[in-house]
Amino acid sequence: MKRRHFLFGAGALAVGGWWLRPDNRGAAHNAYFQSLNDTLKQHGPGRPLMLIDRQRLIGNCRALVQMLPSHCQLRIVAKSLPSVPLIQEVMTHTGSQRVMVFHQPFMNALVDAEPGADLLLGKPMPIQAARRFYTELGDTHPFKPDQQLQWLIDSPTRLEQYLTLAREQNRQLNINIEIDVGLHRGGLTDPQQLDAMIELIEAHPEQLRFSGFMGYDAHVGKLPAFIQSAEEGHRETEAIYQRYIDRLYQLNPAYQQQTLCFNGAGSPTVALYDNTTVVNELSAGSCLVKASDFDLPLLKDFQPAAFIAAPVLKQLDGLALPGPLPLGELWQGWDSNRRRTYFIYGGYWKAEPVSPPGIQANPVYGVSTNQMMYNGSPDTALQVDDQLFFRPTQSEFVLLQFGDLAVWDNRALADWWPPLSQGNGA
Repeated sequence: MKRRHFLFGAGALAVGGWWLRPDNRGAAHNAYFQSLNDTLKQHGPGRPLMLIDRQRLIGNCRALVQMLPSHCQLRIVAKSLPSVPLIQEVMTHTGSQRVMVFHQPFMNALVDAEPGADLLLGKPMPIQAARRFYTELGDTHPFKPDQQLQWLIDSPTRLEQYLTLAREQNRQLNINIEIDVGLHRGGLTDPQQLDAMIELIEAHPEQLRFSGFMGYDAHVGKLPAFIQSAEEGHRETEAIYQRYIDRLYQLNPAYQQQTLCFNGAGSPTVALYDNTTVVNELSAGSCLVKASDFDLPLLKDFQPAAFIAAPVLKQLDGLALPGPLPLGELWQGWDSNRRRTYFIYGGYWKAEPVSPPGIQANPVYGVSTNQMMYNGSPDTALQVDDQLFFRPTQSEFVLLQFGDLAVWDNRALADWWPPLSQGNGA
């Protein structure tokens, strides 16, 4: 290759590379996060915390109630809102006392705090967990499980176990049967499977009572639209659900005169249901705090209401990476979003940075639950003791990692809500 051709090619590559450089995405906190930042610097605990914006939570409750079909009740999903005061706040602003529960210690804590609550299990509970619920409840508790609790049953075998438990406890258990409406995560797969289960329930009226169906449709909307749209998926689940209802009424027409619970939905799909739906109860929880996994077109009317705030422990100019190669110097020269280094208190949560803009983890340095590294441009303007804010990707596990939830209300830290206990196994 001639020298002039080589120089021309190298120059073209350099010019092209310059145009491929990442844009500066950095900026300081906006007014909302700056207010949070200033308050936490002065009055916060000096550690990572989970913050709940109460006004946004209330607005989300109103948005959810407004989208419910006229004949449908709301069931609040406890695992997505794992704090008794948080659930109570949602009860207040939705008017619902119905709660879907997934964990035995949560069940007992909730009925202690809200003995008037109506509970439906969101997953089949091992018989030992069900037995423990009754042991911890005792005989004098104001919560009346025979009227206020539905156990979710997914198979004849589990139904037999619960019949045995009912005999042990000398009480009647309400049986809600899980049906597979397309998720393929368990439950009945054919309406004909109802026959033997309904027969067993009706053969033991002192121990068992059929109370309804639960069909979870989390798969709807997950497929690419060219395979199946959310609307098409929803129509399919409705048709499946109707077949189980039809079979039930064929087995015993008297069920048409009873008040049964036909539960469906979840936060990603609740907006698909209208006044034509075959269900009479819809479940939702995550949309009320709107973690980032729920940034969906169907939930556009909901605002993020949960944030992690983590103090900046160290602010360093530039990007220094371990090892003999000057990778950090080259990287920050190429990308202005790597020209500041921040080490925060904690890290490696199921969460992504949201403020200040342009902050990102460093994939070369690696992750840490103790002092995680983040990079940004000089325009991010964070100093030591400022806060880096994150949005959790989901709420059900992440909200349990920070101790009491900090309640942000009217530009102040207004309260602290304890999370539910996972239980100690004793």
